[in-house]
Amino acid sequence: MRIATWNVNSITARLPRLLAWLQSSGTDVLCVQETKCTAEQFPAAELREIGYESAVHADGRWNGVALISRVGLDDVVTGLPGGPEYGGVSEPRAISATCGPVRLWSVYVPNGREVTHDHYTYKLAWLAALKDAVTADAAGERPFAVLGDYNIAPTDADVWDRSAFEGSTHVTEPERAALAALRETGLTDVVPRPLKYDHPFTYWDYRQLGFPKNRGMRIDLVYGNGPFAGAVKDGYVDREERKGKGASDHAPVVVDLDV
Repeated sequence: MRIATWNVNSITARLPRLLAWLQSSGTDVLCVQETKCTAEQFPAAELREIGYESAVHADGRWNGVALISRVGLDDVVTGLPGGPEYGGVSEPRAISATCGPVRLWSVYVPNGREVTHDHYTYKLAWLAALKDAVTADAAGERPFAVLGDYNIAPTDADVWDRSAFEGSTHVTEPERAALAALRETGLTDVVPRPLKYDHPFTYWDYRQLGFPKNRGMRIDLVYGNGPFAGAVKDGYVDREERKGKGASDHAPVVVDLDV
């Protein structure tokens, strides 16, 4: 079974590439983040034409998440149970479903903006709610994983230059402590292999030649429980999909399971 996660940075802008990638990669389930569309605008019909059903949680702003599957979508839950609001709004940042033998979440963790910003406080509260929401499944016997754009680099090795992020979000100790707390529920960081260079970065800024210079970050993560992690046979960052005109600033992270 092939499972992937990908922040597409607008599914409308990325649709031709997305459809082609799904067909060429042989992906069974794709967790999508940053759809930037309403639920009505989501390309469910186009996906259905190539054999995929979909579930989406989106409101048309800069967030939005989805699950795209050709092996079933059952028991869909939209939203983060017990999650905090921001600006009086419960943002569409989480969706979960059972896809064949596995239970999956697609998550788009808040960015945090700046350490002094109230969005950073919101980010930490959101991560705490995520931990509470997944604890039971993380400790269960069914393969289970939380995949998505976490907007956190777990270690200093997961950024191209730690000094370039001094005082910034994505690398602070409270954020990393929140990730550690999430792992303590029974989840393992399934680290993919890079197809080029020595570290599997998943995101490169559009600006300042970030991608050609490999000034990247590993912020798109796959956190799986014991049965999930134990079934992993391979994992890689599809860096090729970050290339060319019209690419997202994130690359897909692909995991192969024997389940």
